[in-house]
Amino acid sequence: MSRILIAEDEPRLSSFLEKGLRSAGYSTTVVDDGNRAVALAREGEFDLLVLDIGLPGLDGLSVLRTLRARGEQLPVVILTARDEVIDTVTGLNSGADDYVTKPFVFEELLARVRARLRAHDQGDSGLELAAGGVRLDVLTRRAVVGGEEVDLTAKEFALLETFLRHPGQVLSREQLLSHVWGYDFDPGSNVVDVYVGYLRKKLGSERFETVRGMGYRLKP
Repeated sequence: MSRILIAEDEPRLSSFLEKGLRSAGYSTTVVDDGNRAVALAREGEFDLLVLDIGLPGLDGLSVLRTLRARGEQLPVVILTARDEVIDTVTGLNSGADDYVTKPFVFEELLARVRARLRAHDQGDSGLELAAGGVRLDVLTRRAVVGGEEVDLTAKEFALLETFLRHPGQVLSREQLLSHVWGYDFDPGSNVVDVYVGYLRKKLGSERFETVRGMGYRLKP
C-alpha cells in the first residue's frame, strides 16, 4: 500500500483528500503546516506528497525547495489556486512533479497521483506522453502534432491526456466522464462525444476510433 503525505491547512479540503485517497486504497497522513511536512518527509516513510502552496509556517514552495536541496526524490503533486500561475511555474521549476489547480474534481487529482506513483516506480518522469503521432507535455500543457503546436482547452487537454495514458485501449464513456469531468455517467449526456469531436477536428479524425457499443480508443 502506497503511503501519501498530505500537506494542506484547510480542514475541509484536507479531510476531503484524506477520505478520497484512503477509499482509493492509499495510506494517508495529514499535516497543516510546512515545517511539519519537511520533518515527516525527511523520515522517508512516504511514497508521494500532495503539497498545498499556501501553507503557514513554511510555504509550499519553500518546502519543495528544502526537499530537493537535500536530495529527496519523493514525488510531489502541488495544489495551487488558479490565480497563482507564477507560483505554479516556480513550483515546477523547483522540482514539483505535477500540479492540480483549485477547484478540482477528485478524479483528476487521483489520476495524477496514480501517474506519479507509477512513473516513480518505473523510473520514468511520465511528464511527456506520445502515441498516435501526438506528443503531450503534461507540465507545460503543450500538445504537438506533426511538429506543430495545437491549442487545446483545459477539458480537451484532460481528455487527450487520458487517451494518451491508455493508447490502443477502448475507453468507455463512463470512464472518460469519471477521469475528465468527475461525475457519474448520465445516459442522456453527450459531452464525451462532443469533446471527442473537438479533438478529431484539431488532431485528425483518423486518430480516434469509435468502437460501437463500447466507447473510443486512440490508435497507437
